[in-house]
Amino acid sequence: MLDVLERASPLIRLHPADNVLIARATLDPAKTPTVDGLALRDRIGQGHKVATVAIPQGAPVTKYGQTIGFASRDIEAGSHVHTHNLAMAEVDLTHEFCAGAQEPDYVPEAERARFMGYRRPSGKVGTRNYLAIVSSVNCSATVSRAVAAHFAPATGRLDAYPNVDGVIAITHGMGCAMNTESEGYRYLARTLAGYATHPNVGAVLMIGLGCETNQIPLLLKRQGLTEGEALRTMTIQGTGGTRATIAAAIAEIEAMLPALNAVRRTPESAEHITLALECGGSDGYSGISANPALGFAADLLVRHGGTACLAETPEIYGAEHLLTRRAATPAVAQKLLDRIEWWRDYAARGDAELNNNPSHGNKQGGLTTILEKSLGAVAKGGASRLQAVYEYAEAIDEKGFVFMDTPGYDPVAVTGQVAGGCNLICFTTGRGSVSGFKPAPSLKLATNTPMFERMREDMDIDCGTIVSGTETIEENGRRIFQLILDTASGRKTVSESFDYGDNEFVPWQLGAVM
Repeated sequence: MLDVLERASPLIRLHPADNVLIARATLDPAKTPTVDGLALRDRIGQGHKVATVAIPQGAPVTKYGQTIGFASRDIEAGSHVHTHNLAMAEVDLTHEFCAGAQEPDYVPEAERARFMGYRRPSGKVGTRNYLAIVSSVNCSATVSRAVAAHFAPATGRLDAYPNVDGVIAITHGMGCAMNTESEGYRYLARTLAGYATHPNVGAVLMIGLGCETNQIPLLLKRQGLTEGEALRTMTIQGTGGTRATIAAAIAEIEAMLPALNAVRRTPESAEHITLALECGGSDGYSGISANPALGFAADLLVRHGGTACLAETPEIYGAEHLLTRRAATPAVAQKLLDRIEWWRDYAARGDAELNNNPSHGNKQGGLTTILEKSLGAVAKGGASRLQAVYEYAEAIDEKGFVFMDTPGYDPVAVTGQVAGGCNLICFTTGRGSVSGFKPAPSLKLATNTPMFERMREDMDIDCGTIVSGTETIEENGRRIFQLILDTASGRKTVSESFDYGDNEFVPWQLGAVM
């Protein structure tokens, strides 16, 4: 859309049918009373909306050619459109199953992009090579973290193992006081197993307390895992206490490190990249710059045989009709709608509403309703055919563009995607989200240049060049795709350069805690 706009204009029109425009930079009527023939009545912050025509109370407000809400009072042309005069209401969406689904224009296998990755015995390919200490229960989290700290980069104890990216502790707040037949337990077990078998993890030590509900033998059996040289287990109670377990765990890891270090990167097809698509700390530019640029990169990855995984079900709410049109089969479209209905019920049970989004920071950045946020968020998914819909932390076994049902809360969403097998993350942000997600490298894509400059140490790429007009969506998207390949080959993200990402493992806690 933006590629064909007049780049000199201070206002951005996203669709001919829109009755609001977006400010490229803050506009003050005292300094600039008229912009492109539109008399400004209010100050319009960067990324915020201005009405192009009078919009009567109750009339729809349109952006991206779609309804994002309704005027809660009469809005005059040139007025700021935001929470004071724009409100949510139910929108009657038409779900046309598979109407826009098209076979991707695949690049021939011999010509596909390649990266240097770690091939595992399972056939999976990692972008990193970690040893993971997986805690079965919160009661073993302290011990797990103490063991990981023994091998922290500052200690120099991994200097002799240059092919090992680190020893990480995968800890959480659950594992007991739950029914092992419940939905919540299935989510937790799938998540832990997904990290234990993740392509970026070459060896695992699982540590439990010993008396917890989430018994390690039960977990392994149900998830089809078997102990061996690369997967070892122990419990604190069985080993003789915390200090004894820390010492025993250190010895186990020291015994596993030589084999892990012997693994080398080899040339691999981009078809082995499974990319998590995430947005957090969104602003009014998210759906204009970083998200569509990432969508272009995601489509490129799909064309090269890879997989791109969109998530955050509450943040596609109101835009799901755009995805059902692209579904490969009616069953895929229906599964997506079924998850939306599940969320309606889930929210009602918790005395919440799906339209309780956007967040405080989103609103400061120019987003007003969940419809507006969702329409921008789905742009991360590009235009490829939707191949599959997965429940939380399910193993992603389809190639192409897929969707995973997760909450909108970033650490929980990404934890599910990584558990599903995503070996790299692209995280778009307008306000400045800074999370890392070991064991998967996380690239931060800034939606606007001022934030990129202010937080340069935490951002990997500036997509604000699309807003300023110095790059097209395609040009920026191709840069993102190349950065994905370089990162998959070992180039460190800014989060990795600071060794961030140890605290973002947050499984979805669902159901009763007894």
